[in-house]
Amino acid sequence: MSEAPANQPPTYTPPKVWTWNKESGGRFASINRPIAGPTHDKDLPVGKHPLQLYSLATPNGVKVTVMLEELLEAGHKGAEYDAWLINIGNGDQFGSGFVEVNPNSKIPALMDRSGPKPIRVFESGAILIHLAEKFGNAFLPTEPASRAETLSWLMWLMGSAPFLGGGFGHFYAYAPFRIEYAIDRYAMEVKRQLDVLDRRLGEAEYLAGDQYTIADMATWPWYGALVKGLVYEAGEFLSVADYKNVQRWTDQIAERPAVKRGRMVNRAFGELSSQLRERHDASDFETRTQDKIEAAETAKA
Repeated sequence: MSEAPANQPPTYTPPKVWTWNKESGGRFASINRPIAGPTHDKDLPVGKHPLQLYSLATPNGVKVTVMLEELLEAGHKGAEYDAWLINIGNGDQFGSGFVEVNPNSKIPALMDRSGPKPIRVFESGAILIHLAEKFGNAFLPTEPASRAETLSWLMWLMGSAPFLGGGFGHFYAYAPFRIEYAIDRYAMEVKRQLDVLDRRLGEAEYLAGDQYTIADMATWPWYGALVKGLVYEAGEFLSVADYKNVQRWTDQIAERPAVKRGRMVNRAFGELSSQLRERHDASDFETRTQDKIEAAETAKA
């Protein structure tokens, strides 16, 4: 290895054959590995509702809980669900039961037990489409042009989010040391994506047009969280205040009651009053949140 500037790690020459170094993953070293499959036997719990969600309130998890709460808000009683916390820091996603639902070992994962044979659905975008179609194309237009626009923006997000979270977010906020080239590369792409989003929201109220759709539900937890600093603070670095249309759209969606509830489900971090680690009934928002607020106040006293 050759010498590098003081603010940079030594120049790296890839070996002939890559080998896994468990110590090189930074904050997420314990949850990333180069092989699939379960690490331990653990059955998943099953609640009383046909829809069983296994998740955590990361942006990908929030997509689905917002969708479920929006369905309930719209009067779809069949969308009642149990939401079980999958603690990825503890490796819950590598339990045998979870791997059976999602062989990719990523949250969220859904078991739809409403029919004669349970249906597993994994990947957040697939879950959104499944739920939309299950409830009469709710938040997914049937008119061909609007449907195509919705699905196009949904797939845009599914392709963009890894650059935002796994790329920029990792190297800027979570990596064991900062690498100028990596941060510059991903910051440039994230700002390009923000510009794409801002231009679109300058010509339409929502991503697919004048209707709020699953494309907005998928995108908001990622880009809304970014511009409001809800996951990590990078707003000044990325000049997010310049994206006025994204800011308008973010604030507008944040005021929806279902979005406020959806952000809380399977949340195990942040202010105690914002957490609802598991959700099994609509009343859980009121009773469990109040318990957490009282517990927090007691701890402060």
